Amino acid sequence: MGRAFEYRRASKEARWDKMSKVFPKLAKAITVAAKQGVPDPEMNSKLRSAIANAKAQNMPNTNIEAAIKRASGKDAEDIKEISYEGKAPYGVLLFVECATDNPTRTVANIKLYFSKGGGTVVPNGSLEFMFSRKAVFELPKPDMDLEELELSLIDGGLEELSVEGDTVYLYADYTDFGNLAEAIEALGLTVTKSSLQRIPTQPIELTEEQMIEIEKIIDKLEDDDDVQAVYSNIA
Repeated sequence: MGRAFEYRRASKEARWDKMSKVFPKLAKAITVAAKQGVPDPEMNSKLRSAIANAKAQNMPNTNIEAAIKRASGKDAEDIKEISYEGKAPYGVLLFVECATDNPTRTVANIKLYFSKGGGTVVPNGSLEFMFSRKAVFELPKPDMDLEELELSLIDGGLEELSVEGDTVYLYADYTDFGNLAEAIEALGLTVTKSSLQRIPTQPIELTEEQMIEIEKIIDKLEDDDDVQAVYSNIA
């Protein structure tokens, strides 16, 4: 698959093996989800999703419970969800989603990462039209006909179903996140990962050398404690 793929995989594995990094990010996502709705996962699909994602990363239940309780505490009041948009070399566009208690610190760090990588932060909304926001669910390939599965989930907002190996990917508009989550649960299926993602409308191709250079910027961004997700227009 090439040197760029190997570089990316090695860098990802090295980073996400550091539980001191991944657990705080997962906990912050749980706290934000609980704060936005109710602290009961049965009544809050976003919180239910955040908990499922945390468990998939082997996050202990005690950490999950503490993150939920934190939503009603004073510290949670200061956490804000903020997005930043930027342009990197070779026509690469990056959408950075953050959860922070100090926006001043966060924006300074984001600008620094872009600047050192030869890119720049642009005003919010500049790249919005280059991405479509989707609810994405991943689950093991079920023991049922996929056409039947697709038909069963259309009323829940399903727009697209794709299969890669033993994994099924389900896509819907981001506004149907809760509806599709409930429709999947009604079928008794277990979701391994779910998220709100930004899918590029016009993906671009890079050479391996260009990819390695861009991945250095993305890695810096993703390593930041305040950054929850980074999306690009790379194919």
